[in-house]
Amino acid sequence: MTSRRTPRLADAAEIAAEQNLTSTQVTNLYNKRAENDFPEIAGMRRRARLWDHDAVTKWFAQRKLARITDHTPPSRDPEDLLNAADASRFLGYKNISQVNNFLRDHPGYFPDPDVIEEMGSPERPYRRKLWRVQTLLDWQASRPGSGQHLGSTRKAPALPDVPVDGDPEELLGASQAAALLGYKSVGSFSSSFAQGNLPLLQTPDALTEKGGRRRWTRKRILEQAAQRKNKR
Repeated sequence: MTSRRTPRLADAAEIAAEQNLTSTQVTNLYNKRAENDFPEIAGMRRRARLWDHDAVTKWFAQRKLARITDHTPPSRDPEDLLNAADASRFLGYKNISQVNNFLRDHPGYFPDPDVIEEMGSPERPYRRKLWRVQTLLDWQASRPGSGQHLGSTRKAPALPDVPVDGDPEELLGASQAAALLGYKSVGSFSSSFAQGNLPLLQTPDALTEKGGRRRWTRKRILEQAAQRKNKR
């Protein structure tokens, strides 16, 4: 008989320190759990509430992914290229490292760069990632939890019509994979990918030469679709 894992418990002070909050703010989040689905307490230490650390960490991660910023990007040429810091500013994030944080902490959630420039010297090379303004606007319109900003008429791009019976070795991109897997948008596909719900796609079959975008064979995507169906 397999024993259940004993969860690590954390109090408000520990959670506050990890999430850059105060203990009072953590307590307020818990008090509003009927509205925000904050985890229930998992125990008590004398008079201090204790939470399942993993559950709380996951809640904060999902909250950050779904956070809606009340921001209208400035008007720019859709073909302009922005680096990670400029993309963060364009999207309205106060932290200019937010795009890099998305790439590091939530692979598959933020779009792959449109252009990757090889910079530096042979001794100290580095790569600069650039996104087109239109790519950022499309992501903002379709990302999970983004909703519709007041006065916005932009809709998430429609997914392509992808035949199931095509060449099984044909390489397909994220929008085509989203369509074959039954998602309503690339944003919902990316969110599911970031959460680890598509294990067969975590390792791509290829990367595009321009921008390094992930590509998967139709065969692999359909295998993932069958696996998702069996789990339902």
